[in-house]
Amino acid sequence: MSIALFWLGLLGLFAAATWLGSRLRLIPIVSQLLLATLGLPLLMQWSAPLGFGASELLAADWLKPLYGVAFTLLLGHILSDVIDLDLQADSVKIALPSFFLPFFCGLACALWLLPAQSLLGSIAVGLLFALTAIPVLFLYLQHLRYPAPRIRQLLQAAILMDLLCWLIFGLAQGSSQPATLLWPLLAASLPLLFKLLPCRSARFNGLCFLVLLLVMQQLKLNALVFGIAYLLCSAVLRVPLRLPLPSSVFAALQTWLAVPLILAYGLLQIDWQNAWLGYSWLQFGALLLLPIASKLLGNWLGLSWAAGRLAPSPGQWRESVLLNTRGLTEIVFLNLLLHQQVISTQLYFALMLMGLISTLLPAFTGAYPRPATTTHEARSHYEHS
Repeated sequence: MSIALFWLGLLGLFAAATWLGSRLRLIPIVSQLLLATLGLPLLMQWSAPLGFGASELLAADWLKPLYGVAFTLLLGHILSDVIDLDLQADSVKIALPSFFLPFFCGLACALWLLPAQSLLGSIAVGLLFALTAIPVLFLYLQHLRYPAPRIRQLLQAAILMDLLCWLIFGLAQGSSQPATLLWPLLAASLPLLFKLLPCRSARFNGLCFLVLLLVMQQLKLNALVFGIAYLLCSAVLRVPLRLPLPSSVFAALQTWLAVPLILAYGLLQIDWQNAWLGYSWLQFGALLLLPIASKLLGNWLGLSWAAGRLAPSPGQWRESVLLNTRGLTEIVFLNLLLHQQVISTQLYFALMLMGLISTLLPAFTGAYPRPATTTHEARSHYEHS
């Protein structure tokens, strides 16, 4: 009972931080990242004398199933945003340098600077260098009142980058464990059956998608490959798919339950006493600076290619910074890697801190000036778009 009360109190702290952040014009994920990365270690030190250690908090029988549901909802929502078969040529030009330059930089960093790890772990580091957060990018662009065609172009570039990320990791993981790839691909063919039915419900298709995604996650099969293949199959066959929850309900679950739970679940697995000891200052500094620097350079090259010129401009610099945001997408991917023991807790901590800096960078650099539109208005627009 005391463990459940502690988790309720922790969710209450996240709610308070989110509310306070909204008064300061901060997007919810930024407030939650700040509390999780900077406040949670202090909270754990304060609660240790009361007998609330991380191992006790994570051992509750009801926690893992609840985490699985929260993780499935977020992953399903992100993947459903990723699938877009109508990409613009300029979006592809932006995405390719923006993805592959930081990806190869991260791969080189993992192979030559970091302690020895598996090839899959090194690929995962490269992918974490290359990610862009779709929801956070959308909210930033809405706050800045970008024109709709430009928002679509930049979001398509972010979608393509994230699709490449999920697909490369899924295939790399499945190549070493074929069974974890075969069953998800077979399950992803379910839309073929829906195509034969005279009456096709988009919400029922979305419900089947989420249920099977949860099953894959619980059985430790390749949920990423399943999700991408299922959504691509539905899109190609023109089988309608809509997530079963209303947008307002999903937004509330995401803000007040799913994201805080996923953040806390991942960060509580870190040994805060030794979080800095796994790497030298050179290695830790590289994990903080190289992802941001390589991503900014890749973004600038991609935007220059799409614009047909290399001359720098204030707008191009601002968009390079905005495309560097990490946010929710990286949190989900980091937790997936940590859950599957692909990365260490020290690497998780360093890259979580890097993601926080990247997400706040638009405000630090002036690329995201104080908006006239409120956070609530922009978020409502996103939820209904």
